[in-house]
Amino acid sequence: MERLSQALMGGAVIAIVFAAIGYLGTDLWLASTQWLLVAAVLALFGVYAKVS
Repeated sequence: MERLSQALMGGAVIAIVFAAIGYLGTDLWLASTQWLLVAAVLALFGVYAKVS
């Protein structure tokens, strides 16, 4: 589960980077706010996977 947790947290960081790129003016498939929601969900699942 440790590996899964790290992968989910990595995905959250990537989603935050995509949100920052979208904020600068170039949306990548989703809007910036949607990327932030994706990051939050991935981070929550990452924490849950680490605790379990």
